[in-house]
Amino acid sequence: MIEDREPIRVALLGCGTVGTEVVRLLQEHPTEYAARTGAPVRVTGVAVRRPHKHPDVPEQLLTTDAAALVEGSADVVVELIGGIEPARSLLLAALRAGKSVVTANKALLAEHGSELYAAADANGVDIYFEAAVAGAIPLLRPLRESLAGDRINRVTGIVNGTSNYILSAMDSTGAGYEETLEEANRLGYAEADPTADVDGFDAASKAAILASLAFHTRVGAGDVHREGISGIGAGDIEAARSLNRTVKLLAICERVIDEDGTESVSARVHPAMIPRDHPLAGVGGAFNAVFVEAESAGQLMFYGQGAGGAPTASAVLGDLVAAARNVVVSGKGPRESAHAQLPARSMDWTPTRYHISLDVADRPGVLSQVAATFNEHDVSISVVRQQGRGADASLVVVTHTAADSALRATVEQIARLSSVNEVASVMRVEGEPS
Repeated sequence: MIEDREPIRVALLGCGTVGTEVVRLLQEHPTEYAARTGAPVRVTGVAVRRPHKHPDVPEQLLTTDAAALVEGSADVVVELIGGIEPARSLLLAALRAGKSVVTANKALLAEHGSELYAAADANGVDIYFEAAVAGAIPLLRPLRESLAGDRINRVTGIVNGTSNYILSAMDSTGAGYEETLEEANRLGYAEADPTADVDGFDAASKAAILASLAFHTRVGAGDVHREGISGIGAGDIEAARSLNRTVKLLAICERVIDEDGTESVSARVHPAMIPRDHPLAGVGGAFNAVFVEAESAGQLMFYGQGAGGAPTASAVLGDLVAAARNVVVSGKGPRESAHAQLPARSMDWTPTRYHISLDVADRPGVLSQVAATFNEHDVSISVVRQQGRGADASLVVVTHTAADSALRATVEQIARLSSVNEVASVMRVEGEPS
């Protein structure tokens, strides 16, 4: 009988919204989790800073000594603290003590993933982290396992719900950034300090994890180019609308192949205009979605709730079941795959496209001056449109694909032209032929 077997002992580090749901679900459905793992699953301790803040957790489980809990008799350690320290030290201690680990800590994985994987391998235990990217969406396991026999060329995702809520609301209401951020904060979609979300730090950590898995290469947070959405205004949203596009904060991870066949990995996070018929364009509110392009499988779309207590707990518990099952059968989960060892590509040399809006003088020769500057930097123009007269004269240019450094140099030189009053906005364009 499964109930008679030695239980799988679980130590939980951190018990916020997600941790509380994990404890609740394990307590409410013990028979189901026992059946799925092959043995009872029992939480033996929950490490928190302020026990009195957790009335829903049985008092006998609570402790403020996380290190002692990790050093104890647990088989699996679940980390939901977040941040780098003390999470890094605690998880390394757990792995070195022969305990498998489940974590939702994207920042830690992006910064110190290789160190954690090495510790897991050296001690014959598992590290699972499905909840670190896109909440409840089953995404990392398909990249890590289901597509292990395929060649992934590109992963494009909306992986931060706060930024997506803000941009979706700006698109639907016409409101400005500050006004929409304030509303997002009031509704609970944005933190009191939204920096990690709106400045792209959260998405960059997730992009590093996605690129590492997709391209079998160690990609760290420092390899990811990052831009946020705080500079996006109502005018940018309207400009995108006029071209039948919408603006999204995208995490883009791609395999880039030069003319000589040299391969590298580009990982970047930035706002971009995408066509309204692109699969990611309709992802609204705080939802997440990731679009995967593989050689054999083709185009795949993963969509769902990217955050929240219950959705994220679902991913954590899926990992916990896998780790616990391996303990029961003395098996091992998938190991780190970094055999490709592709170099990280600088954003300067990453191919991309720009949408540029210029306030220009209303006089002959303006277009030829601007076009000559593009030609000087070997940047080809895809679309150009002049509109307005007098003080309202403007010029909109959409480029073909070029190295980002060439595009930036072009914009900088254009800004110095006597016929250009102001570079009103610059935004990258994604999701359509170049």
